[in-house]
Amino acid sequence: MIRLNCFIRVEAERREEVINAAVRLTEASLLQDGCVAYDLFASVTRPDVLMICETWRDQAALDAHSASDVFVTEVGLMRSLAEMKLEKFEF
Repeated sequence: MIRLNCFIRVEAERREEVINAAVRLTEASLLQDGCVAYDLFASVTRPDVLMICETWRDQAALDAHSASDVFVTEVGLMRSLAEMKLEKFEF
């Protein structure tokens, strides 16, 4: 399995738009083949930090997700509004 932690640093005036994009991405991703888990979290100590935590069955499922229209659209929007950093773990 593959776990991704995507950290998002966003300014206050763009936070709601980033959250909306992340929620749309989360809802669609949970329906994709090979998605084990996908959720959005907000830091309780840093209001400028969000995190998407996702788990995929295998690299093929993750590749299909990354090529999906919803991923391209919503992640493209989030990248234009915020800083993003990705951590990847395989287990």
